[in-house]
Amino acid sequence: MADLEKLKRNLEERGFAVSCFDTAEEAAAYLDAALDQKTIGIGGSVTIQEMGLAERLGTHNRILSHWTGGTQEEAAGAQVYLSSVNGAAETGELINIDGTGNRVASGLFGHEKVYFIIGQNKVAPDYDAALWRARNIAAPKNAQRLGVQTPCAAKGDRCYDCKSPQRICRALVVYWEKPRSMDMEVVLVRQDLGY
Repeated sequence: MADLEKLKRNLEERGFAVSCFDTAEEAAAYLDAALDQKTIGIGGSVTIQEMGLAERLGTHNRILSHWTGGTQEEAAGAQVYLSSVNGAAETGELINIDGTGNRVASGLFGHEKVYFIIGQNKVAPDYDAALWRARNIAAPKNAQRLGVQTPCAAKGDRCYDCKSPQRICRALVVYWEKPRSMDMEVVLVRQDLGY
């Protein structure tokens, strides 16, 4: 079982604001109250999709996402950016792997605020385990979801460090500390969400 309290303490020591919720509904209500009359960019996040955040926040914000008819470029210019991560270490590191670069770029620079919404299933004990999780659990599931022709999508069991033209693992970002230029908040949820 993930130790979210340990993760929260370590993230706060690294400069992140952190909020914890027992359910995805509580986390969604918190974000719904916090965000009003903003442009909100959303990366390709199954976590956010499962929470219904685009629909919920779209009633009083402008949502920019390639999943809702916008473009990745529009989302990159939004005031606020919502994403998740592929792995979070209880020791405080956050890991994202990306194929296009839109999520990792938007998680590093250019927004008034970035929120990372993280379900308990994405939490691992340490950096090495979180990186392993990102590569061998999240990446194959995302490759299968996207229908790409890669060994991990075909077998669904692990990363093969392939050279496939459709490879989705092309960029890796590790957040060791909150970037200086960004206001960031990590929203931890004691439920399984996304991959």
